[in-house]
Amino acid sequence: MPQLMTVRQMAEFLQVSTDKVYEMTQRGEIPAIKIGQQWRFNRDDIEKWLKSCSRGQASVKSRGK
Repeated sequence: MPQLMTVRQMAEFLQVSTDKVYEMTQRGEIPAIKIGQQWRFNRDDIEKWLKSCSRGQASVKSRGK
């Protein structure tokens, strides 16, 4: 069973604000699943996404919390 994270958990994991997580999710910049009205993030998908970022295939830009 996949480990799903909430927006708050995702923000803590990435060390960005929850607003930034919502912004990135709305733009389709980060892998996410919408369950009802709430966003969830599969930890395995996020780890793969971060590895692709470190290879220069994607980017994470943040102005902090």
